[in-house]
Amino acid sequence: MRALCWNGINDLRVETVPDPEIVNPNDVILKVTMTTTCGSDLHFIDGYLPTMREGDVIGHEFMGEVVEVGRGVTKIKKGHRVVVPSFISCGECWYCDHDLYSLCNNTNPNPELQEPLLGYPTAGIYGYTHAFGGYAGSHAEYIRVPHADVDCFKVPDGVSDAQALFLSDAAPTGYMGADFCDIKPGDVVAVWGSGGVGLMAQQSAFLMGAERVIAIDRFPERLQMARDHVDAETINYMEAESVVETLKEMTGGRGPDACIDAVGMEAHGTGISHAYDRIKQTLRLQTDRGEALRQAIQACRKGGMLSILGVYGVMDKFPMGVIMNKGLTIRTAQQHGQKYVPRLLEHVARGELDPSFMATHTMSLEDAPRGYEMFKHKQDGCVRAVFVP
Repeated sequence: MRALCWNGINDLRVETVPDPEIVNPNDVILKVTMTTTCGSDLHFIDGYLPTMREGDVIGHEFMGEVVEVGRGVTKIKKGHRVVVPSFISCGECWYCDHDLYSLCNNTNPNPELQEPLLGYPTAGIYGYTHAFGGYAGSHAEYIRVPHADVDCFKVPDGVSDAQALFLSDAAPTGYMGADFCDIKPGDVVAVWGSGGVGLMAQQSAFLMGAERVIAIDRFPERLQMARDHVDAETINYMEAESVVETLKEMTGGRGPDACIDAVGMEAHGTGISHAYDRIKQTLRLQTDRGEALRQAIQACRKGGMLSILGVYGVMDKFPMGVIMNKGLTIRTAQQHGQKYVPRLLEHVARGELDPSFMATHTMSLEDAPRGYEMFKHKQDGCVRAVFVP
């Protein structure tokens, strides 16, 4: 089959690789019908996340049709159209039993690669370094899905492929981020980033009862999406003298009730702080550019909620004193998709959520390297490049 493979830093190629096979009785094989880029992919493409190997098939946000079923699978049938969360969960361990699916104890076969840094391993994830399991990714014609009865969700007839696709990762990540904020009627929620996850966090905040949502980004077309598709207020941080002061002015001096970081370790910014971060990251003296997260910490009102969805490694200049003295509550995680996908499918079926507008560019799998270039460099207003194998 054809698949998009990582062959080194910023070196992606579509190659012929072996077809996936049933390995365990609980596996299914999916014919991938749609798969999409994700901002977190850029971290290993750019070399900031280790343990990639030449020839690894990448991609973790996808949906497709079941074409082969292991003998132990009982709920998922051949021919089912399904969406699959990016993190792989067994459904039986303590963490899965407590809806902490991305922390599953049983789906990462390489715990020794995570334990030195994290202390404990997380769940496995498709196409996302060997530290996260070394599973083959979704940018391919076919993919093996373990624990299919737990990790495959049948898509209702009234939900399109393009709507279902983003329920694999962007929508549950953003929805989880809003859920972490404990939103109450009248709340103001600020979201850093208007990419896929940020836009979904903004929509989800409104679904959960926020009165106002403020989107922070630097790309006019993404801020326009936030206004047009979410009804968010917007701040272009390249034009604002200070994002923190602007947010204070917009909230009567108090600050947002909740702040969501949907940017992560490759945040852009302005001024000497951003220049310092870029130099240290380039020299590999730190993995993270933390401008967005630091702004969120500074801007959030006293006693407010901070939800961190961006992927991070090692950050310099982390303002712990601000968090402690302001009494902020922090919640963060990789997405627990198995908890949220059923709820999101209901929202989409009722017309309350439609993430399909994020598919700004659809192309064949053979064009995937060009799609990642467009996505990475925000060319032609690209929010998400979608590949149709």
